Parts: sequence; C-alpha cells; structure tokens
Amino acid sequence: MSGFKSSDLSLDGGQKLPVEVDDPVALTVHSLPVAGDAARLPQSRKGRWQLWLMLLISIAPVAASYFMYYVARPHGALLNFGELIEPVRPIPAGLQVTTLDGKVEPLGNLKRQWLLVSVADGACDDTCRSNLYLQRQLRESLGKERDRVDWVWLIPDNGAPPTEIRAGLADAMVLRVDRSALQAWLTPQAGQRLEDHLYLVDPMGNWMMRFPAHLTVDMAEKAKRDLSRLLRASASWDQPGRD
Repeated sequence: MSGFKSSDLSLDGGQKLPVEVDDPVALTVHSLPVAGDAARLPQSRKGRWQLWLMLLISIAPVAASYFMYYVARPHGALLNFGELIEPVRPIPAGLQVTTLDGKVEPLGNLKRQWLLVSVADGACDDTCRSNLYLQRQLRESLGKERDRVDWVWLIPDNGAPPTEIRAGLADAMVLRVDRSALQAWLTPQAGQRLEDHLYLVDPMGNWMMRFPAHLTVDMAEKAKRDLSRLLRASASWDQPGRD
C-alpha cells in the first residue's frame, strides 16, 4: 500500500383413531381418519416443510460465502495471511464497553459490521500508534467497501488517549472495556501480548481472524488481501451499516 507513513496518524406420522374391541372388523383394520383430520395432516406437514425452506433460504447466503472462502478454493492458491480462529468466538453476551463520554452499552451492539479491532491502554505506546495507523490505512484502502468495516480501539484501562492523536481518531470507535472480560474473548498468540495484534470480527459478532503480531506497513498489503476476499465472499448478505 503506497503512501503509508506512520507519521500520518494524528490519531410423526399419521393419526390412529380409537376402535371398539367388540367390533371384529376393527380388530383387523384400523378405522380411517375422519374427513377433517385427513385434511389437516397434509397441511401440517406442508407447513413444516415451508418453515424449513424459509430457514434454509435465510442462512444459505451466509453459509455459501463461508464455504467459498474456507473450502471451495484451489489447494494452496489462496493462503491466509491472518490466522483463522477455529471455532470462531462470538462476542460474549455480557461484555460491556463504555464510550469516552461515559455511555455504557453491550459490545454486541457493534454487530452487523466487520470490525477491525486493536487493543491498547489509553496512554497509547508506539505499538498502539502503529496499529491505529494501520487500522485506518487498511480501512481507507478498501475504497467503496470501507463503509462495511468499522475501526475499533478497545482500551482496557482508565487512561485518556493522548491529545495529539485524537484528531486522527475521528473515524474510530474508541471504547473502554474490562481487561479480564476482554481476555475471556480475545487471545494473543503464544508469547505475544493482547496489544500486539489486530483482530477481525465478522458481522455476526464472531472473532474469526487474528493478524500477526507487530504488523508493519510492508505486511499490511497481505492483511488487505484477506479483508478484500472476505468482503467479496460476504457481499451477497452483508451490507454497509447496522439498519
């Protein structure tokens, strides 16, 4: 990605009716259903099939996009740069975040968008600033698809973001979160810190990819390819925004 400069960041069944046992015919032949029952049973079966058909139609696009990305591709032709998280990890139902102006809400409110996430204390060290810069550049490099991706900085302490980077965070979601609660969801690679990675969450709220620690400008193009492929694969069911 040309133009990357770190200094740019200012940051069953049928019914049997009862029979009379003293009827010799009834001992060998089941009574037939009355007309009303005979009419209801096929309708009931038809209704169940219609329900299953509706469910299949609703999930088919999502299933198809993931199949195309994870399975139906030539062996070795498309290697992920980011590490796929298997199984995916949904956002915990009770995980709360707080905006910088004090509003508390579930992190699950951020579903229905792809989320490119970084984690860093409010003081924001050099790794933090580099990740924030790369988050912004990766999102912008997606062109018209950028509106399907939200850039999120999760702050697991009470520190305030430095004044000099706040202007560069205009398009970011900056949220405070309890560190222990966050660590029950996101995890780094062995030997790395939570703060060393960028994390990707799909529009259903599943953490599904982790990019290598200490991402650099030279590595960012590979991360962009992963993002672009995922956006193309999900284009039939994922639209920009949360409405």
